[in-house]
Amino acid sequence: MTRLTRIALVAVTLLGLLVQTARAADERPNIIFIMADDLGYAELGSYGQTKIRTPHLDRLAAEGMRMTQYYSGAPVCAPARCVLMTGKHLGHAYVRDNSEVGTWESFLGQIPLPAEEKTVAEALKEAGYATGAFGKWGLGRVGSSGDPLNQGFDRFFGYNCQRHAHNYYPRYLIDDREQRPLEGNGRGLTGEQYAPQLIADELLKFLRANHEKPFFIYYPTVIPHLALQVPEEDLAGYRGQWDETPYKGRSYLPHPTPRAAYAAMITFMDRQVGRILAALDELGVAENTLVIFTSDNGTTMLKPQVDYEFFESVGPLRGLKGSVYEGGLRVPLIARWPAKIPAGTVSDHQAVHYDVLATLAEVAGAEVPAGTDGISFLPALLGQSEQQKEHEYLFWDFGGYGGQIAVRMGDWKGVKRNLRKKPDAPLELYNLAEDIGEENNVAAEHPEVAARIEAIILEARDVPEVKKFRFGRYRE
Repeated sequence: MTRLTRIALVAVTLLGLLVQTARAADERPNIIFIMADDLGYAELGSYGQTKIRTPHLDRLAAEGMRMTQYYSGAPVCAPARCVLMTGKHLGHAYVRDNSEVGTWESFLGQIPLPAEEKTVAEALKEAGYATGAFGKWGLGRVGSSGDPLNQGFDRFFGYNCQRHAHNYYPRYLIDDREQRPLEGNGRGLTGEQYAPQLIADELLKFLRANHEKPFFIYYPTVIPHLALQVPEEDLAGYRGQWDETPYKGRSYLPHPTPRAAYAAMITFMDRQVGRILAALDELGVAENTLVIFTSDNGTTMLKPQVDYEFFESVGPLRGLKGSVYEGGLRVPLIARWPAKIPAGTVSDHQAVHYDVLATLAEVAGAEVPAGTDGISFLPALLGQSEQQKEHEYLFWDFGGYGGQIAVRMGDWKGVKRNLRKKPDAPLELYNLAEDIGEENNVAAEHPEVAARIEAIILEARDVPEVKKFRFGRYRE
């Protein structure tokens, strides 16, 4: 064999290895992470809802797994998104409340994630994934360090600012870094272009354009956050089913049939999930795509607009959005990955938003950034409970609604409230295995458990530096 022949054989071998490596990389699973906005624990059929129709999400649960003890990272929007993106709990997260930047005269949106924060999108992008975000961001205005295009996303379409997202018929949406005008829209109850529809359409365009390589799609849909706005054809499916008290208040837009509107919004969201699942089937990538659905926090507390008692939105849980009781934090999580996640299964593993980065990094073969607090719950999803690591505790240090702290340690749940007025507020203690509604404070009966949770509070939280650009919180 001549020297030239040997060189040629080596070159062919190396080329074959490169092709195999590229093919293996292309076979890495796709990931779609869907997060509803203010959807309660029991507002899906698969979690016991009887009035609101969610057939596509129920199908997702039947073909995958439901988690019954999954938690948001915070009981309101911005900090929940920060925890999700960065993998840090509220004792370490940069954003711990819904605060804003600028002045009343020069509003600049929500507090931006710092450039040094590393998000799940950055971790997956570095691993070779195409990354797109579609919906509500809320972690930094266009051009800031927190701009989604500066935090690992190749594509963004939707609402950059949470205030802007309070109207579903806005005058514009953010298209990467530009404003896309929406003709025919204003500040009324209806308009010509329904933003949630446009957002889902752009998501599907991104999916079709990137389905031949690994992709990560983050879909923080704005539904069912107020205001109550939904296309007439969707509202018609619920109109007249129930007695209604028109909402005529001013906190958000009025609506003549709030119960029907709220149910119709959730069913509209469900239909967009159905469109995504259909596209995955059509493109032949459903088998190799992990789809996760969850919510950012519990149901809103604004009862004249969202009748959470009528819909039994949080089931037997205590509390709503803004509260660190279970109803504000415990949310549904459904995951489907055909041939990987056993169909029709249920997990009681305790997981939380700050576990998502570690979980998706393990799925994608990406590196987990240093300094995060999460534990991958991939073994639990795969039905490998014997391999699943557990948290010693879950932790929330929430600056809003008077200042609240919560710790979950096994079946025990510790809560402190009204900390702004009472920094030494006593610890409430509940045994969730016996008292899921958090009705019986047993701190006096279990002083040793209460003492351990008090110690956790001191060790788990740091004191953030004063952020001089904050000028206040806003109506959620």
